[in-house]
Amino acid sequence: MNEQQSTEENKDIAADASNELGQDTEAQTEVMDGDTVLEGSQDDPRYAQLALLAEENQQRYLRAQADFDNFRRRTLKEKEELGQYASMKLIGELLPVVDNFDRAIEAAKSGGGEADSFSKGIDMIFRQLVGVLEQEGLKQMETVGQPFNPDYHQAIMQVESEEHEEGIVVEEVQKGYMLKDKVLRPAMVKVSG
Repeated sequence: MNEQQSTEENKDIAADASNELGQDTEAQTEVMDGDTVLEGSQDDPRYAQLALLAEENQQRYLRAQADFDNFRRRTLKEKEELGQYASMKLIGELLPVVDNFDRAIEAAKSGGGEADSFSKGIDMIFRQLVGVLEQEGLKQMETVGQPFNPDYHQAIMQVESEEHEEGIVVEEVQKGYMLKDKVLRPAMVKVSG
């Protein structure tokens, strides 16, 4: 019986030891808020340093993400405002031209009657308008006598010409304009055939 008792005691001790090992393994890892924490390692200074570093990196990441979101919203808002008010400077420069046209129309209505002075006034206002547009980069195309180029010209008619070779612009029907280096409006032209 002693032998049987000692065998059973050994089995019980082994079972208790394996249960304790399983419990120790389970007790060593706890899950808290989605993070795995090793029990007993909290006394280790390396663990504390790593936990602090992880927290700092998490905070840094969250701040960087928030900064990026704010930057994206701010640039989107600035872009929308720029689109809405892009022509503000040009309109401001054109207001004196509008004022002068208004004055010329009032002068014509009041019956000043001098067509010559009215014509000179309108011509001066037109030059003022062209000057403002040229300051913004608008240029009129020179087309007559130039070879036809579909990038700059819109041919509306082909005419016979003894003065020009084939494919040369003979007449300009509507002026073409460039804004800086881009075609704003192609010139409507008649081309020799």
